[in-house]
Amino acid sequence: MPQPANPEPAPDFDSMLSRKFGKEVANYFSGSPLNRVGFLRSDHKFLSEALRHPSTQFLLCNELQPLIHSSKPDRLGFVKHEVVQPVIGDDPYAATEQDMLGQYNSTSYVPQMIFLGIDEKAKEGVSYQNKKNTYKGAPYFAVDVTPRASVKEECEKLIQGLDAKGLGFAKGRVMDIEAHDAAIYAEARQLLDWNARNPFCAQCGQPTLSVNGGFKRTCPPKDLARSAKQASSGISNAISTTPETPADESERPPCATRKGVSNVSFPRTDPTVIMAVVNHAGDRILLGRQKRWPPYWYSTLAGFAEPAESIEEAVRREVYEEAGIYVGRVVIHSTQPWPYPANLMIGAVGQAIPEGETIDLGNDPELDDAKWFDFDEVRHALRVGTSGLGEDAGPEYKEGGLRLPPSTAIANQLMVSVVNGFVSAQPKM
Repeated sequence: MPQPANPEPAPDFDSMLSRKFGKEVANYFSGSPLNRVGFLRSDHKFLSEALRHPSTQFLLCNELQPLIHSSKPDRLGFVKHEVVQPVIGDDPYAATEQDMLGQYNSTSYVPQMIFLGIDEKAKEGVSYQNKKNTYKGAPYFAVDVTPRASVKEECEKLIQGLDAKGLGFAKGRVMDIEAHDAAIYAEARQLLDWNARNPFCAQCGQPTLSVNGGFKRTCPPKDLARSAKQASSGISNAISTTPETPADESERPPCATRKGVSNVSFPRTDPTVIMAVVNHAGDRILLGRQKRWPPYWYSTLAGFAEPAESIEEAVRREVYEEAGIYVGRVVIHSTQPWPYPANLMIGAVGQAIPEGETIDLGNDPELDDAKWFDFDEVRHALRVGTSGLGEDAGPEYKEGGLRLPPSTAIANQLMVSVVNGFVSAQPKM
Protein backbone atom coordinates (compact mmCIF):
# COMPACT_ATOMS: atom_id res chain seq x y z
CA MET A 1 0.00 0.00 0.00
CA PRO A 2 1.37 3.50 -0.85
CA GLN A 3 2.67 5.46 2.10
CA PRO A 4 0.31 8.31 3.10
CA ALA A 5 1.60 11.86 2.91
CA ASN A 6 2.54 13.65 6.10
CA PRO A 7 0.41 16.63 7.19
CA GLU A 8 1.22 20.09 5.93
CA PRO A 9 3.29 22.13 8.39
CA ALA A 10 2.23 25.51 9.75
CA PRO A 11 1.94 28.23 7.08
CA ASP A 12 5.40 29.52 6.19
CA PHE A 13 6.12 33.21 5.96
CA ASP A 14 9.17 35.42 5.94
CA SER A 15 10.19 35.61 9.58
CA MET A 16 13.35 35.53 11.63
CA LEU A 17 12.64 31.97 12.75
CA SER A 18 11.93 30.59 9.28
CA ARG A 19 15.01 32.27 7.84
CA LYS A 20 17.23 30.82 10.57
CA PHE A 21 15.76 27.35 11.03
CA GLY A 22 13.89 26.69 7.78
CA LYS A 23 10.37 25.41 7.22
CA GLU A 24 8.63 23.60 10.07
CA VAL A 25 8.47 19.81 9.84
CA ALA A 26 5.10 18.16 10.55
CA ASN A 27 5.05 14.44 11.30
CA TYR A 28 2.39 11.77 10.92
CA PHE A 29 -0.22 11.69 13.74
CA SER A 30 0.10 15.49 14.06
CA GLY A 31 -1.70 18.16 12.04
CA SER A 32 -5.20 17.69 13.43
CA PRO A 33 -7.90 19.72 11.64
CA LEU A 34 -9.77 20.13 14.94
CA ASN A 35 -9.73 22.99 17.40
CA ARG A 36 -9.76 21.15 20.71
CA VAL A 37 -11.43 24.07 22.59
CA GLY A 38 -10.30 22.46 25.83
CA PHE A 39 -11.93 25.20 27.90
CA LEU A 40 -15.37 23.90 26.82
CA ARG A 41 -14.82 20.32 28.01
CA SER A 42 -16.37 20.99 31.42
CA ASP A 43 -19.29 22.95 29.94
CA HIS A 44 -22.02 20.31 29.83
CA LYS A 45 -24.48 22.66 28.18
CA PHE A 46 -22.12 22.93 25.22
CA LEU A 47 -21.33 19.20 25.19
CA SER A 48 -25.03 18.34 25.30
CA GLU A 49 -25.76 20.60 22.32
CA ALA A 50 -22.71 19.36 20.45
CA LEU A 51 -23.57 15.72 21.05
CA ARG A 52 -26.92 15.90 19.27
CA HIS A 53 -26.13 18.42 16.52
CA PRO A 54 -26.72 17.14 12.95
CA SER A 55 -23.14 18.00 11.97
CA THR A 56 -21.54 16.02 14.79
CA GLN A 57 -19.21 13.18 13.82
CA PHE A 58 -18.57 10.13 16.01
CA LEU A 59 -15.43 8.03 15.63
CA LEU A 60 -16.13 4.56 16.98
CA CYS A 61 -13.35 2.35 18.34
CA ASN A 62 -13.49 -1.36 19.11
CA GLU A 63 -10.57 -2.58 21.25
CA LEU A 64 -8.96 0.77 20.37
CA GLN A 65 -9.13 0.01 16.63
CA PRO A 66 -10.85 2.77 14.59
CA LEU A 67 -13.80 2.48 12.27
CA ILE A 68 -12.76 2.68 8.60
CA HIS A 69 -14.38 2.34 5.19
CA SER A 70 -13.93 -1.19 3.88
CA SER A 71 -13.63 0.15 0.31
CA LYS A 72 -11.42 3.09 1.38
CA PRO A 73 -9.16 1.80 4.18
CA ASP A 74 -7.17 5.03 4.13
CA ARG A 75 -10.12 6.99 5.56
CA LEU A 76 -11.81 6.84 8.93
CA GLY A 77 -15.49 6.03 9.09
CA PHE A 78 -17.66 8.44 11.09
CA VAL A 79 -21.26 7.98 12.18
CA LYS A 80 -24.05 10.23 13.41
CA HIS A 81 -25.72 10.47 16.82
CA GLU A 82 -28.67 8.25 15.97
CA VAL A 83 -26.31 5.37 15.16
CA VAL A 84 -24.44 5.44 18.46
CA GLN A 85 -27.33 6.60 20.67
CA PRO A 86 -28.39 3.05 21.71
CA VAL A 87 -24.92 2.60 23.23
CA ILE A 88 -24.31 5.97 24.89
CA GLY A 89 -27.89 6.79 25.88
CA ASP A 90 -29.97 9.87 25.21
CA ASP A 91 -27.68 12.49 26.77
CA PRO A 92 -24.63 11.56 28.88
CA TYR A 93 -24.12 15.27 29.57
CA ALA A 94 -27.60 16.01 30.92
CA ALA A 95 -26.13 16.44 34.41
CA THR A 96 -23.31 18.81 35.30
CA GLU A 97 -19.96 17.44 36.41
CA GLN A 98 -20.84 18.36 40.00
CA ASP A 99 -24.13 16.48 39.76
CA MET A 100 -22.34 13.50 38.19
CA LEU A 101 -20.08 13.32 41.22
CA GLY A 102 -23.10 13.29 43.54
CA GLN A 103 -24.83 10.59 41.48
CA TYR A 104 -21.75 8.40 40.96
CA ASN A 105 -22.31 4.65 41.06
CA SER A 106 -19.23 2.52 40.45
CA THR A 107 -21.30 -0.50 39.40
CA SER A 108 -22.94 1.35 36.49
CA TYR A 109 -21.00 0.85 33.26
CA VAL A 110 -20.88 3.87 30.96
CA PRO A 111 -19.09 3.56 27.60
CA GLN A 112 -16.08 5.84 27.46
CA MET A 113 -16.56 8.92 25.33
CA ILE A 114 -14.03 11.63 24.40
CA PHE A 115 -14.79 15.12 23.13
CA LEU A 116 -12.13 15.64 20.46
CA GLY A 117 -12.87 19.19 19.33
CA ILE A 118 -14.63 21.07 16.53
CA ASP A 119 -13.87 21.42 12.83
CA GLU A 120 -14.17 25.16 12.28
CA LYS A 121 -13.87 24.76 8.49
CA ALA A 122 -16.97 22.57 8.20
CA LYS A 123 -19.83 24.03 6.18
CA GLU A 124 -22.31 23.26 8.95
CA GLY A 125 -21.79 23.10 12.68
CA VAL A 126 -22.90 24.01 16.15
CA SER A 127 -22.82 27.68 17.19
CA TYR A 128 -22.21 28.17 20.90
CA GLN A 129 -21.67 31.37 22.85
CA ASN A 130 -19.57 31.11 25.99
CA LYS A 131 -19.11 34.32 27.95
CA LYS A 132 -17.75 36.80 25.36
CA ASN A 133 -16.99 34.51 22.42
CA THR A 134 -18.96 32.38 19.98
CA TYR A 135 -17.54 29.07 18.80
CA LYS A 136 -18.66 27.49 15.54
CA GLY A 137 -17.79 24.15 14.02
CA ALA A 138 -18.72 20.52 13.51
CA PRO A 139 -18.13 18.65 16.82
CA TYR A 140 -16.17 15.39 16.93
CA PHE A 141 -16.44 12.68 19.58
CA ALA A 142 -14.78 9.30 20.04
CA VAL A 143 -16.74 6.44 21.60
CA ASP A 144 -15.56 3.05 22.83
CA VAL A 145 -18.01 0.50 21.44
CA THR A 146 -16.11 -2.58 22.57
CA PRO A 147 -18.85 -5.08 23.52
CA ARG A 148 -18.72 -5.39 27.30
CA ALA A 149 -20.76 -5.12 30.49
CA SER A 150 -24.29 -3.74 30.32
CA VAL A 151 -23.97 -2.46 26.71
CA LYS A 152 -22.51 -5.66 25.25
CA GLU A 153 -25.64 -6.51 23.29
CA GLU A 154 -26.13 -2.95 21.99
CA CYS A 155 -22.50 -2.76 20.85
CA GLU A 156 -22.74 -6.10 19.07
CA LYS A 157 -25.87 -4.97 17.21
CA LEU A 158 -24.16 -1.69 16.31
CA ILE A 159 -21.10 -3.46 14.92
CA GLN A 160 -23.26 -5.83 12.85
CA GLY A 161 -25.14 -2.87 11.40
CA LEU A 162 -21.90 -1.11 10.49
CA ASP A 163 -20.60 -4.18 8.70
CA ALA A 164 -23.71 -4.21 6.54
CA LYS A 165 -22.93 -0.61 5.52
CA GLY A 166 -19.38 -1.39 4.41
CA LEU A 167 -17.73 -0.15 7.61
CA GLY A 168 -15.36 -2.16 9.75
CA PHE A 169 -12.59 -1.77 12.28
CA ALA A 170 -8.95 -1.50 11.24
CA LYS A 171 -6.55 -4.35 11.93
CA GLY A 172 -3.12 -4.01 13.49
CA ARG A 173 -1.19 -0.77 13.95
CA VAL A 174 -2.87 2.05 12.03
CA MET A 175 -0.22 3.77 9.88
CA ASP A 176 -1.82 3.99 6.45
CA ILE A 177 -4.80 6.33 6.83
CA GLU A 178 -4.90 9.89 5.52
CA ALA A 179 -2.85 12.32 7.62
CA HIS A 180 -5.67 14.44 9.10
CA ASP A 181 -7.67 11.32 9.94
CA ALA A 182 -4.56 9.85 11.58
CA ALA A 183 -4.26 12.90 13.84
CA ILE A 184 -7.90 12.60 14.91
CA TYR A 185 -7.46 8.90 15.60
CA ALA A 186 -4.26 9.51 17.59
CA GLU A 187 -6.12 11.81 19.97
CA ALA A 188 -9.01 9.37 20.28
CA ARG A 189 -6.86 6.29 20.82
CA GLN A 190 -4.59 7.83 23.40
CA LEU A 191 -7.48 9.20 25.51
CA LEU A 192 -9.56 6.03 25.28
CA ASP A 193 -6.56 3.93 26.22
CA TRP A 194 -5.59 6.16 29.15
CA ASN A 195 -9.11 6.07 30.60
CA ALA A 196 -9.21 2.29 30.25
CA ARG A 197 -5.85 1.87 31.99
CA ASN A 198 -6.72 4.11 34.94
CA PRO A 199 -10.06 3.01 36.41
CA PHE A 200 -8.85 3.34 40.03
CA CYS A 201 -7.48 6.16 42.16
CA ALA A 202 -3.71 5.92 42.60
CA GLN A 203 -3.99 7.18 46.20
CA CYS A 204 -6.91 5.28 47.74
CA GLY A 205 -7.60 2.53 45.20
CA GLN A 206 -11.30 3.43 44.77
CA PRO A 207 -12.92 3.55 41.30
CA THR A 208 -12.61 6.91 39.50
CA LEU A 209 -14.94 8.87 37.25
CA SER A 210 -14.05 10.22 33.80
CA VAL A 211 -14.82 13.95 33.52
CA ASN A 212 -13.86 16.99 31.45
CA GLY A 213 -14.84 15.43 28.15
CA GLY A 214 -12.68 12.40 28.88
CA PHE A 215 -9.50 14.39 29.59
CA LYS A 216 -9.50 13.99 33.38
CA ARG A 217 -10.41 11.39 36.00
CA THR A 218 -11.51 12.25 39.52
CA CYS A 219 -12.08 10.34 42.74
CA PRO A 220 -15.72 11.02 43.78
CA PRO A 221 -16.43 11.58 47.49
CA LYS A 222 -19.51 9.37 47.26
CA ASP A 223 -20.48 6.09 45.61
CA LEU A 224 -24.13 5.02 45.52
CA ALA A 225 -22.98 1.43 45.14
CA ARG A 226 -21.83 1.53 48.76
CA SER A 227 -25.39 2.22 49.98
CA ALA A 228 -26.75 -0.60 47.84
CA LYS A 229 -24.10 -2.98 49.12
CA GLN A 230 -24.84 -2.14 52.75
CA ALA A 231 -28.58 -2.52 52.18
CA SER A 232 -28.16 -5.92 50.54
CA SER A 233 -25.94 -7.12 53.37
CA GLY A 234 -28.57 -6.18 56.00
CA ILE A 235 -26.57 -3.43 57.70
CA SER A 236 -29.02 -1.16 59.51
CA ASN A 237 -29.04 2.62 59.43
CA ALA A 238 -28.51 2.59 63.16
CA ILE A 239 -25.18 0.87 62.74
CA SER A 240 -24.12 3.02 59.79
CA THR A 241 -24.64 6.25 61.72
CA THR A 242 -22.37 5.45 64.67
CA PRO A 243 -19.48 7.86 65.30
CA GLU A 244 -17.08 5.42 63.61
CA THR A 245 -19.00 5.43 60.33
CA PRO A 246 -20.35 8.26 58.15
CA ALA A 247 -24.01 9.25 58.38
CA ASP A 248 -24.26 9.05 54.59
CA GLU A 249 -23.81 5.41 53.62
CA SER A 250 -22.62 6.41 50.15
CA GLU A 251 -19.65 8.39 51.45
CA ARG A 252 -16.26 6.93 50.60
CA PRO A 253 -13.18 6.95 52.85
CA PRO A 254 -11.10 10.16 52.78
CA CYS A 255 -8.70 10.52 49.86
CA ALA A 256 -5.80 12.97 49.55
CA THR A 257 -6.70 13.67 45.92
CA ARG A 258 -9.85 15.51 47.04
CA LYS A 259 -7.86 18.16 48.89
CA GLY A 260 -6.59 21.37 47.31
CA VAL A 261 -6.19 21.61 43.55
CA SER A 262 -4.85 18.08 43.05
CA ASN A 263 -8.29 16.53 42.86
CA VAL A 264 -7.96 15.02 39.38
CA SER A 265 -5.57 12.88 37.39
CA PHE A 266 -4.51 13.81 33.89
CA PRO A 267 -3.67 11.77 30.78
CA ARG A 268 -0.21 10.30 30.71
CA THR A 269 2.24 11.34 28.00
CA ASP A 270 5.69 9.72 27.96
CA PRO A 271 8.46 11.90 26.46
CA THR A 272 10.66 9.79 24.20
CA VAL A 273 13.80 11.00 22.48
CA ILE A 274 14.65 9.82 18.97
CA MET A 275 17.83 11.10 17.41
CA ALA A 276 19.80 11.24 14.21
CA VAL A 277 23.44 11.29 15.28
CA VAL A 278 26.09 12.43 12.80
CA ASN A 279 29.82 11.95 13.09
CA HIS A 280 32.12 14.88 13.79
CA ALA A 281 33.06 15.22 10.11
CA GLY A 282 29.36 15.54 9.22
CA ASP A 283 29.27 12.91 6.46
CA ARG A 284 27.97 9.77 8.23
CA ILE A 285 24.93 8.96 10.34
CA LEU A 286 24.59 6.45 13.18
CA LEU A 287 21.84 3.84 12.76
CA GLY A 288 20.99 0.76 14.79
CA ARG A 289 18.80 -2.31 14.56
CA GLN A 290 16.98 -4.70 16.90
CA LYS A 291 16.95 -8.47 16.53
CA ARG A 292 13.23 -8.62 15.76
CA TRP A 293 13.55 -6.37 12.71
CA PRO A 294 13.79 -7.68 9.13
CA PRO A 295 17.28 -8.21 7.66
CA TYR A 296 19.16 -5.02 6.68
CA TRP A 297 16.50 -2.86 8.38
CA TYR A 298 18.00 0.00 10.44
CA SER A 299 16.68 3.14 12.10
CA THR A 300 17.72 6.00 14.33
CA LEU A 301 18.26 5.35 18.03
CA ALA A 302 15.50 6.16 20.55
CA GLY A 303 14.64 5.85 24.22
CA PHE A 304 12.56 7.24 27.07
CA ALA A 305 13.55 10.45 28.81
CA GLU A 306 14.06 9.88 32.53
CA PRO A 307 12.94 12.00 35.52
CA ALA A 308 14.98 15.17 36.18
CA GLU A 309 16.62 14.94 32.77
CA SER A 310 16.62 17.47 29.94
CA ILE A 311 15.91 16.31 26.40
CA GLU A 312 19.50 17.08 25.40
CA GLU A 313 20.80 15.00 28.31
CA ALA A 314 18.43 12.15 27.43
CA VAL A 315 19.77 12.11 23.86
CA ARG A 316 23.37 11.94 25.03
CA ARG A 317 22.62 9.27 27.65
CA GLU A 318 20.61 7.00 25.35
CA VAL A 319 23.20 7.14 22.53
CA TYR A 320 26.01 6.33 24.97
CA GLU A 321 24.08 3.51 26.66
CA GLU A 322 22.96 1.85 23.43
CA ALA A 323 25.93 2.45 21.12
CA GLY A 324 28.80 3.76 23.25
CA ILE A 325 28.94 7.00 21.25
CA TYR A 326 29.62 10.31 22.98
CA VAL A 327 27.42 13.12 21.68
CA GLY A 328 28.15 16.83 22.01
CA ARG A 329 25.75 19.45 20.65
CA VAL A 330 22.06 18.46 20.41
CA VAL A 331 19.39 20.37 18.47
CA ILE A 332 15.63 19.71 18.57
CA HIS A 333 14.29 18.98 15.08
CA SER A 334 10.57 18.15 15.34
CA THR A 335 8.12 16.07 17.36
CA GLN A 336 5.57 13.34 16.70
CA PRO A 337 2.61 12.12 18.78
CA TRP A 338 2.76 8.32 18.99
CA PRO A 339 -0.42 6.82 20.46
CA TYR A 340 1.01 3.35 21.13
CA PRO A 341 0.14 3.91 23.84
CA ALA A 342 1.10 7.41 24.97
CA ASN A 343 4.43 8.64 23.64
CA LEU A 344 5.55 12.03 22.42
CA MET A 345 8.51 11.39 20.13
CA ILE A 346 10.92 14.31 20.46
CA GLY A 347 13.14 14.26 17.38
CA ALA A 348 16.66 15.59 17.75
CA VAL A 349 19.90 15.82 15.80
CA GLY A 350 23.16 15.34 17.67
CA GLN A 351 26.79 15.35 16.65
CA ALA A 352 29.45 13.04 18.04
CA ILE A 353 32.59 14.50 19.56
CA PRO A 354 35.84 13.68 17.67
CA GLU A 355 37.19 11.19 20.22
CA GLY A 356 33.80 9.56 20.92
CA GLU A 357 32.85 7.88 17.62
CA THR A 358 33.83 4.27 18.41
CA ILE A 359 30.77 2.04 18.60
CA ASP A 360 30.46 -0.13 21.73
CA LEU A 361 27.38 -2.31 22.23
CA GLY A 362 28.56 -3.69 25.56
CA ASN A 363 26.63 -1.33 27.83
CA ASP A 364 23.06 -2.21 26.87
CA PRO A 365 21.84 -5.38 25.06
CA GLU A 366 18.94 -3.57 23.39
CA LEU A 367 20.62 -3.24 19.97
CA ASP A 368 21.62 -6.16 17.79
CA ASP A 369 23.89 -3.93 15.72
CA ALA A 370 24.84 -0.30 15.12
CA LYS A 371 26.81 1.22 12.26
CA TRP A 372 27.95 4.49 10.76
CA PHE A 373 26.41 4.88 7.28
CA ASP A 374 27.60 7.25 4.57
CA PHE A 375 25.05 9.90 3.60
CA ASP A 376 24.98 8.67 -0.01
CA GLU A 377 23.95 5.15 1.06
CA VAL A 378 21.19 6.56 3.28
CA ARG A 379 19.93 8.85 0.49
CA HIS A 380 19.65 5.85 -1.82
CA ALA A 381 17.83 3.79 0.82
CA LEU A 382 15.41 6.65 1.47
CA ARG A 383 14.51 6.56 -2.21
CA VAL A 384 14.15 2.79 -2.76
CA GLY A 385 14.23 0.95 0.57
CA THR A 386 11.64 2.42 2.93
CA SER A 387 8.75 0.38 4.34
CA GLY A 388 6.92 -0.57 7.48
CA LEU A 389 8.29 -3.46 9.53
CA GLY A 390 5.84 -5.97 8.09
CA GLU A 391 5.93 -4.69 4.51
CA ASP A 392 8.11 -5.32 1.46
CA ALA A 393 10.55 -2.70 0.22
CA GLY A 394 9.90 -0.84 -3.03
CA PRO A 395 10.31 -2.42 -6.49
CA GLU A 396 13.75 -0.83 -7.01
CA TYR A 397 15.16 -2.29 -3.80
CA LYS A 398 17.89 -4.95 -4.21
CA GLU A 399 18.35 -7.63 -1.56
CA GLY A 400 21.18 -6.79 0.79
CA GLY A 401 20.71 -3.05 0.57
CA LEU A 402 19.90 -0.81 3.52
CA ARG A 403 16.24 -0.69 4.54
CA LEU A 404 14.69 2.20 6.48
CA PRO A 405 11.40 3.22 8.17
CA PRO A 406 8.61 4.78 6.07
CA SER A 407 8.00 8.51 5.66
CA THR A 408 5.26 8.37 8.32
CA ALA A 409 7.93 7.65 10.96
CA ILE A 410 9.78 10.59 12.50
CA ALA A 411 13.00 8.56 12.14
CA ASN A 412 12.62 8.88 8.37
CA GLN A 413 12.13 12.64 8.60
CA LEU A 414 15.24 12.99 10.77
CA MET A 415 17.35 11.07 8.28
CA VAL A 416 15.99 13.05 5.35
CA SER A 417 16.86 16.33 7.05
CA VAL A 418 20.36 15.24 8.06
CA VAL A 419 21.51 13.78 4.73
CA ASN A 420 20.12 16.78 2.87
CA GLY A 421 21.92 19.51 4.74
CA PHE A 422 20.34 20.03 8.18
CA VAL A 423 23.75 19.90 9.87
CA SER A 424 25.91 21.45 7.18
CA ALA A 425 23.28 24.01 6.10
CA GLN A 426 24.14 23.01 2.54
CA PRO A 427 21.02 21.28 1.14
CA LYS A 428 21.79 18.59 -1.44
CA MET A 429 18.27 18.00 -2.75
